[in-house]
Amino acid sequence: MATRKNQTVCRLNESTRALDKAMLKAGVSSADKESFLNWAISSLWSTFKEERMNQRIMIENEVRQLGLRFPNGTVKKEYSVFFELPVDKISDIELVGAEELGLILAIGEDGKCSLSGKPKNAGDFSLKLRYKTVEGEPASELAIPVAFNPNPRDLWRNIPTDPNIPYYKPDSDTKYVKVEAGADGSAKKDIVAASQRGRSHAQEGKARDDHFSLFHCDESDWYIIAVADGAGSAKYSRKGSEVACNTVIDHCKNLLLDNPVFEASIREYEADRENKEKRTNVTRHVIDIVYNGAMKAHEAVKKVAEANEESKLKDFATTLMFAVCKKYDFGWFIASFWVGDGAMCLFDAENKTAKLLGTPDEGEFSGQTRFLTMPEIFRDPDVVSKRLRMAIVPDFTALFLMSDGVSDPMFETDKNLNDYAKWEEFYNNLKNGFPDDEIGGVDLSDDNEAAKDQLLGWLDFWSPGNHDDRTIAILY
Repeated sequence: MATRKNQTVCRLNESTRALDKAMLKAGVSSADKESFLNWAISSLWSTFKEERMNQRIMIENEVRQLGLRFPNGTVKKEYSVFFELPVDKISDIELVGAEELGLILAIGEDGKCSLSGKPKNAGDFSLKLRYKTVEGEPASELAIPVAFNPNPRDLWRNIPTDPNIPYYKPDSDTKYVKVEAGADGSAKKDIVAASQRGRSHAQEGKARDDHFSLFHCDESDWYIIAVADGAGSAKYSRKGSEVACNTVIDHCKNLLLDNPVFEASIREYEADRENKEKRTNVTRHVIDIVYNGAMKAHEAVKKVAEANEESKLKDFATTLMFAVCKKYDFGWFIASFWVGDGAMCLFDAENKTAKLLGTPDEGEFSGQTRFLTMPEIFRDPDVVSKRLRMAIVPDFTALFLMSDGVSDPMFETDKNLNDYAKWEEFYNNLKNGFPDDEIGGVDLSDDNEAAKDQLLGWLDFWSPGNHDDRTIAILY
C-alpha cells in the first residue's frame, strides 16, 4: 500500500515540475502562475462542458428526428408497436408511464424495440422516453403522445332490475345437477345450465326474459331439460318463459316416473327401427309425454295471462325447447320439442356428428320468430312432424339447448347450425374460453359443480351487436 502511494506522489511531483518548466519557458512569472492556472483550467472546463453539451444535443436531435409516434389503441385489447433507437449512442433507456398503463418496453441489443401489452386506462397520455447520452450530462427526455380508446364492453351500464316489478326474476341464474355413479361405478352424465341477462337489458335496468329448468329422476333415470326465451317486445315474457319451463318439467317427470309401457315401446322400436308399427307406437307415447307437455305449457301461460286483467296472452310470449333423455343398454333415447329460435343439438366429438333436434323457425317477417303462446302453433296439422324429434344414439359428448342470445353470435346463420365444423369450433370455444377478452373456459368434467359458475362467466363473451339474454343448458 505504501509503495503504491509513493508512486502516485512521485508522478504528481513529476507533473508539477513539468508544468512549472512549461510555464517558465512560456514566460509565466511566479506571480502570475496561480492566476494562469485558474484561467487555463476554467477555459478548458468550459470548452469541455460545451463540447459535451453539444454532443448531447446532437444525439437528442437524432432521437427526435426518428419521429417516434405511437398509434392509438383500445383498453383491454392487445397493443404493440415496434421502433428502433440508437443504442450505440444512448443508454439507461426507460419509458416513463408505460408500466402504469399496463405496457412493457423491450429493447434489443440491435436497437430494435417494442412496446406491448393490454392498456388498462382510457384517455390521452404522454409517455416520456428517458435516456442517457454523455457521461456527466443529465438524462434527456422525449414526450411521446398516445391515446387509448375505451373498450366498448366498458361503456355498457349494468343497472340491477327493480325487485318490485311484477314477476321479478334475478339477473342471472345457474344450476348444476350432479347425478351419482351407477351401481357398477360407471359415471353418469350431469347437467349444467346458466342464464345471464343481456347487456341491452342491463343497460336500461330491464329484467332477464330467458329461463331454464333442469330435472333428473333418480328412480327412473330420466333427464328433462328445458330452455325458453321470452320475447323482448312482450312486457311479461319473463314470466311466460318461467311458466313454460316449469310446466313441461312437472308434466314430463310425472309421466316418466313409472312408465314401463313407454319404455317397452322404446326397446321394441330400437330392436326393429324399420317397423312402422313400432315407430308409430313409440311416437304415440312421445306425443302424450312431450307434445302434450308443450300444449300444457301453452295452457299454463294462457291461465297466467287471463289472471292478469291488464295483460294479454301475447304479453307473455316465449319460445320453448325441451328434451327428455335416458340411457339404455343399447344407447341413449332422446325426444324433444322445439318452437322458436335458438338451437338444440346432439354433439358427438368422437364420431364428428352434430344432430340438430329441430329447425329454428322464423316468423312472418325477417328477425321474427314463432312463440309457444301463438295458438296457431298447435292448430298446424304438421306440428308433430315439424316440432317433435326422436333419436337413438350409442352415446354423445353433449346435448346443448341454447337461446338465440348464444346461438346467434356463435353460429350467425341457420346454415351454420347444420355444420359439424361450426359445432366443433363452438365446443372448443366453450372449453377454452376467449383469452383475448379474459373469458375463461368451462371444465365439463364429471361432477364438476364449479362448471355452473364457469358457464355463467363464459356467457359474458363479447360479440359486437349481440347483446340479448343468454341461456344455455348442457347434458354431458
